[in-house]
Amino acid sequence: MSALPGPQTHLEEGPDGPLEVFATGQGEPVTVYAHGLAGSITSTRPFATGVEGSSVFLHQRGHGRSLAPAEGWDYGELAADLRSVADRHGASRAVGLSMGAGALTRVLAETPDRFERVVLIIPAVIDHEREDAALRRMERMAGLVDAGDLDGLVAWLREDQPAAVRDTPAVQAFCEQQARALVGAGAGAALRALPGAHPIEDRAVLADVRVPVLVIGQEEDDAHPAVVARQLGEALGEATVEILPPGGLVWAHRKRVRELVTGFLNA
Repeated sequence: MSALPGPQTHLEEGPDGPLEVFATGQGEPVTVYAHGLAGSITSTRPFATGVEGSSVFLHQRGHGRSLAPAEGWDYGELAADLRSVADRHGASRAVGLSMGAGALTRVLAETPDRFERVVLIIPAVIDHEREDAALRRMERMAGLVDAGDLDGLVAWLREDQPAAVRDTPAVQAFCEQQARALVGAGAGAALRALPGAHPIEDRAVLADVRVPVLVIGQEEDDAHPAVVARQLGEALGEATVEILPPGGLVWAHRKRVRELVTGFLNA
């Protein structure tokens, strides 16, 4: 299998160990980006297209070259890692995708005014543990990662994409790259622990967040239910909620997501 070239990253010291970071662009404002579970810096970069200033991406623990501890897999640690990178680079804005949205939600709960603007994309959970088919899918994925089964993992990732696009060359290349990154990082522990975790204990604390927040969800996404995006928007003090049709944010709605993110962050 072939893989797309990745960005030139570097390691920074985080609260518990090294974190892989990619910084690009010039000037202010600085926006930090946090990917989802089984995601990567590369898969998150499209969300920064057109955003003014500098962009800083991190590989969350258990991904890329960042630390992969045997323990320490909850949103408190993820939030601390994210905060560390944001503080080091002086980020005033933040974008979180899925698991990254959860980590960012935790940061907001702890320090409501840490960022000036925040984007939360397809959040999966707020303050309750999940018990659904998505958890079982992640358990299967963790087994493939632990076994080093690249072909099996690519097939699994392809099946997880919308049917209308899963056979396209772009999706195939994306899945191959993600599979290599996951196996190389040894992300099995994260895939088992994090889907059953939740970012905060009580969403009521989010009422203290008074900075502008954009929440983006999509219909018919079992792993990221649209109701979670709506509930998160209701819990936040100053939030705009956009729910897109099914089909995949990156594949079917890439242009619309870019319009939403750039319009919000560049305002």
